Amino acid sequence: MTGWDIDPAGVHSVLSKTGTAAKNLSDAHSAMQDNLREAADAAGTLTSQYGPYTSTAGKVGSALAQFLQHWSPDLLYIAKRASNSLHGADQATVEYVKGDLEQAANAQHTAAQEPKIDMPGKGGTGHRTHGGSS
Repeated sequence: MTGWDIDPAGVHSVLSKTGTAAKNLSDAHSAMQDNLREAADAAGTLTSQYGPYTSTAGKVGSALAQFLQHWSPDLLYIAKRASNSLHGADQATVEYVKGDLEQAANAQHTAAQEPKIDMPGKGGTGHRTHGGSS
């Protein structure tokens, strides 16, 4: 592979800044999960007025749970894709510095593959499940 002209210090700077942003995104996702669960709990329950007196999640709590269930796979996909991209750029730069352009190209190719996200629970997979490495 010819035509590579990489500034390793520049790559390190960009990866550092991007890594910080990715961590902030991950922290926001974790906080969102916690906050949505707390909000769902605080929204109350529906209780049958006729026996047996059982409670189920209220409409607001159910909507929040559905929102979290729908968007969590996509947010996990973004996090995994960002992680793979950062790692791939780092590995490609390391190989470039060593003079191994073939390995640099391989690292770049691997980083570009579609990540597989497995979600816990029924069925075991989220929205993004096709191709790539994890």
